[in-house]
Amino acid sequence: MPKKLSIIYDRTRWEEKALIKAARRKRISTNLIDGKNICLNISGKYDSETYGDIILQRCISYFRGLHISAVLERKGLPVVNSFNTSLICGNKLFTSLALENAGVPTPKTYVTFTSEAALEALEKIGYPAVVKPVVGSWGRLVSPVRDRATAEAILEHREQMNNALLQIHYIQEMVERPPRDIRTIVVGDEVAVSVYRSAPAGAWRTNVALGATTIPCPTSSQLEDIVLRAARAVGGGVLAVDAMESPNGPVVHEVNSTIEFRGASTATGVNIASKIIDYVIKTSKK
Repeated sequence: MPKKLSIIYDRTRWEEKALIKAARRKRISTNLIDGKNICLNISGKYDSETYGDIILQRCISYFRGLHISAVLERKGLPVVNSFNTSLICGNKLFTSLALENAGVPTPKTYVTFTSEAALEALEKIGYPAVVKPVVGSWGRLVSPVRDRATAEAILEHREQMNNALLQIHYIQEMVERPPRDIRTIVVGDEVAVSVYRSAPAGAWRTNVALGATTIPCPTSSQLEDIVLRAARAVGGGVLAVDAMESPNGPVVHEVNSTIEFRGASTATGVNIASKIIDYVIKTSKK
């Protein structure tokens, strides 16, 4: 059992409270560190007195969490999820490349760097399609594109935004599927739980943050194989693998690193926080 677990966060959500509660129930000494106030001396020495024996990185801000993990791992401290896993999962293009390299079924995807090239890619992939930011969460700026006129309007808006990441156009085919997707929580080498996420009436995005509802989903052997391969492809850890039910079977469209699991835990009754703490303890012994 580790002497001390540090949880680095930048907002205390339901999930962080559940993790803290689970750790304390297991009598793990828990150190809470607000990532917004952290000050890291990159030439300094780090020991277990300050950061504990293992770190659970829970920052909502992708770039904040990523940079904190980079420093702490460089100093020899174990972090869950690792810097590399967080780096890949936080960028949709990097995730797609990792999944493709591992032979995990994914939607057809193009990436371009100008609006003109994006329109050419959309002609190749066919309408309707989906344009996404390479970095982002909760479905923000994910846009369905049903025709060229809509595409031109969306691309023009992105060009006007002073954001270099929005000049990278990540374009995916619109997969024919039921109005739901499947979120599977993977903890280490095991599937903790799978749930269907259904979009609210009149919507198409299935993010719980946008009002989607969750119900338990049976984890078939096919789904289990695909999501575990997806998890390994991005480096493993505590992950939420999102898949769609295409006519040819499940296709993985996203793997999330700093996961939210309130909906899945409530829908299934599975204590996901406890499983995560068990995994962190196990990892600290390696």
